[in-house]
Amino acid sequence: MRLRWLAVVVLLFAAFMDLLDTTIVNVALPAIEKDLNATAAQLEWIVSGYVLSFAVLLITGGRLGDIFGRKRMFLIGVTGFTLASASCAAATSGDMLVVSRLVQGAFGAMMIPQVLSIIQVMFAPKERAGVFGALGAISGLAAVAGPLIGGILVTQNAFDLGWRSVFIINVPVGVLLFIAAAICIPESRTATRVSLDLLGVVLISATLFLLVYGLIEGRELGWPVGIWVMLGASPVLLGVFIWYQSRRDRNSGSALVPTSLFHSRGYSAGVITSFSFSASIGGFFLILVLYLQIGLGFTAIGAALTTLPFSIGALVGSGVAVPLGPRLGKRLILIGAVAQIIGYLWIANIVAAQGNALVGPDLIAPMALAGLGLTLLVVPLTDVALAQTSIANAGAASGVLGTFQQVGSAIGVAVVGVVFFGIVGVTFAPNVLLDAFLGGIWVPITALSLAALASFLLPNVAQVAAHKADAERAMELESESVVGDSVSV
Repeated sequence: MRLRWLAVVVLLFAAFMDLLDTTIVNVALPAIEKDLNATAAQLEWIVSGYVLSFAVLLITGGRLGDIFGRKRMFLIGVTGFTLASASCAAATSGDMLVVSRLVQGAFGAMMIPQVLSIIQVMFAPKERAGVFGALGAISGLAAVAGPLIGGILVTQNAFDLGWRSVFIINVPVGVLLFIAAAICIPESRTATRVSLDLLGVVLISATLFLLVYGLIEGRELGWPVGIWVMLGASPVLLGVFIWYQSRRDRNSGSALVPTSLFHSRGYSAGVITSFSFSASIGGFFLILVLYLQIGLGFTAIGAALTTLPFSIGALVGSGVAVPLGPRLGKRLILIGAVAQIIGYLWIANIVAAQGNALVGPDLIAPMALAGLGLTLLVVPLTDVALAQTSIANAGAASGVLGTFQQVGSAIGVAVVGVVFFGIVGVTFAPNVLLDAFLGGIWVPITALSLAALASFLLPNVAQVAAHKADAERAMELESESVVGDSVSV
């Protein structure tokens, strides 16, 4: 029993390490730009490259665990993630750091799907709620701790490591995780035959790469013909991917993204909502941190403290959303999206009014409102989005929803970068950065507006309640089956 709970601690730390790495890097970007002479495109890739490779391989990582063993894939993921973190810390150029971040995201996608799978194997259905609650708390903690830890590490410049410390911190943690996981996590794999959709992975990877590369590098290269060809080829490949997934779903039921899931209007609306709100977050924090640190001269810790009210608002929102979610359902999601939109518009108004005289406390209220809106939207979204999918397809539907969320984040960074850096050009003067921020913030506002509109098509409260009741009955039957098997043995 003690070993089992030690395994939970190991799994939660792995989830924390992954979530931390998506937020900790933002406040280090100006220092990276200065030290490595990184281009604007490379700064975008440092943020979006990680989430893009993570998103593309997330479902495949879960399938590999089912086939070859979840503990084995978890250990491979931790090892690769740790080595890639060391490579990030040792980077001598922007290109090396970008490649290292891509590799880091890929191994993160091998590691993280095993966390939920191992928990489901180790705990009976009635025991999982507490573990999943702890996992949710870890997510909130990472959102708060990421910018603060990054700001402290970069500002304090311990051992003269500067920005490299935000990556090197993963190395000792990764080594300890590997040793602990090897000792206390049991091996498991699925009893049913699972096949990999490798062609699907190749097609969607190529589709997203062409789109994101074209958006990020196009402005840097002056929008040559080759970039427009790549951007034009992306939707064509997407069409091929959808056709192939539909065919594979009908023939074998082992598609990477089962197209039958999208026969449900509610689920499709949930995917759009998830994609859109994720596109708003990554892009917003990218341009905010660059404006504060490069435009206004904030230190890394100063920028982190300015964003702290957002994280605190998000924590408060998660506490509010848990009891309100079952009663309000999609209306709470709409309220969350609107709260974020108002928060961002409020921030833009303050920045425009204060200009270069802006100080961190000016943004406390609107940042807190936007953070509150984030978790009012996010906390109930999964339950609402899955309310019209069958219990048998819940795992696949949840995995696809998470993948679209990560893809949205990567594309959001790419699109906001086109606007922000297009206005900045080659001049990082404060007034130019001010105009760039005010122009760029309309990208996340637009994305959130799309999320708000899609929320009207989500399943209602009654449908969500019925789906939860079906899930609970299925879990009870699963538990009774496990007990019956134990008795027969």
